[in-house]
Amino acid sequence: MAARSLRRLGALLPAAGEAGTGSLYFRGCPCAFSTAAQQRSTGDECGPEDPSEEPKHPLSDCALEHKAIKLEEQVRDLTERYRRALADSENVRRRTQKFVEDAKLFGIQSFCRDLVEVADILEKTAESAAGQAQQPSDPNPALKKIYEGLALIEAKLQSVFAKHGLQKMNPVGGRYDPYDHEIICHVPAEGMQPGTVALVTQDGYKLHGRTIRHALVGVAVEAQE
Repeated sequence: MAARSLRRLGALLPAAGEAGTGSLYFRGCPCAFSTAAQQRSTGDECGPEDPSEEPKHPLSDCALEHKAIKLEEQVRDLTERYRRALADSENVRRRTQKFVEDAKLFGIQSFCRDLVEVADILEKTAESAAGQAQQPSDPNPALKKIYEGLALIEAKLQSVFAKHGLQKMNPVGGRYDPYDHEIICHVPAEGMQPGTVALVTQDGYKLHGRTIRHALVGVAVEAQE
């Protein structure tokens, strides 16, 4: 009888192990057995650890200082380039403005050169009329009126010239200046310093201070004995 009971128990043990619960209960002492739980526990204990990220090593003080110096050099270089660009743009702006102003002032330069030739003819005609009208032997009232009219026209013309910045030179008695005068002869210095302008054969003109026609002059020199 006892042997038969033990055989039945041995036949039930594998079946109980294959059951879903995997637990065996003996009389008076419940004992739990779980193959899956044991495997999970064993796997947790023996499995490889999760790789953790290694902490990044901070830059050393020397590297940071070197990087800061390099950035400062770049900033200085960019600042210097910016200042040069500003200076160049300002120079271009000033040159352009000066060019525009000169174009406004001296745009009539060629026209003025032609007008001063007309002024020369008018002046010579007035002088000739004055000489004929003022002859004591044969005064001519008509020529006198013509001279007076020409003198008024000449004065008005010089007034218009001055209004637009065109002025006649008056170099007699002054020092010779190669930028304003052109020597055509030398005259003995009688009561004048050598190197000064003694006479003018053709008037010179300046437009806003710029010589547009040189004066043809005779310069005084020491007389040779």
